[in-house]
Amino acid sequence: MKIATWNINGVKARIENLQHWLKESDPDIVCLQEIKSVDEQFPRLEIEALGYHVETHGQKGFNGVALISRKSPDEVNRGLPGDDSDEQARFIEGVYSTGKGVVRVVSLYLPNGNPIETEKFPYKLGWMQRLENWAKERLALEEPLVLAGDYNVIPEPQDARNPKAWRGDALFQPESRQAFRRLKNLGFTEAVRATTDDEGVYTFWDYQAGAWQKNNGIRIDHLLLSPEAANHLVAANIEKHVRGWEKPSDHVPVAITLAL
Repeated sequence: MKIATWNINGVKARIENLQHWLKESDPDIVCLQEIKSVDEQFPRLEIEALGYHVETHGQKGFNGVALISRKSPDEVNRGLPGDDSDEQARFIEGVYSTGKGVVRVVSLYLPNGNPIETEKFPYKLGWMQRLENWAKERLALEEPLVLAGDYNVIPEPQDARNPKAWRGDALFQPESRQAFRRLKNLGFTEAVRATTDDEGVYTFWDYQAGAWQKNNGIRIDHLLLSPEAANHLVAANIEKHVRGWEKPSDHVPVAITLAL
């Protein structure tokens, strides 16, 4: 089973790239972030024509997450519990049947948190605490669980081409990195770092200042695996070439293969 995450940065603007990538990469489950579309306007028909099922949790103009899958999910949950006043569409969970039981897959779009001197940074940290609380409950089910998405966290200095440039950014603040570490320490395996210690491994390149051409990137798109999922991990890959396509997202897909 191939599971991928991709911050598409506007699904309608990137629909041709998405269609081409689905045909090329042939994933079983895709977690999309920043679809920037309400549910009713998501280009569902174009995706369904390729043999995929679509579940969305959208929002007009920004945010929004989706699950695209070969099989229909048995269950879908929208929205991260813990704050009924939070109206931002950043979380969708699907439960899928496999030949070896079920797998739970989450597409999440963690808040950016900038500027850090505004209310956006406490919102980011609060969201991460809610995610940690939710994950504790899900881990108790002892099922394969994949938390995939744009975490907006640079975990370590090696995950940025120029760490010093990110010192004042919410993505690289000690509080953000500590929250990510606490989440991992619940028992999750970070798929990419379980398969490589290489430097220069990134998932995001800004549109400005020739960042892509200079490989001036950061790694902020992650897949965290519960022990039951990690036991089935075969491979993890960053599909970097997609960034070089016409009208690209500033993120690229990250995919794992599980023996499920």
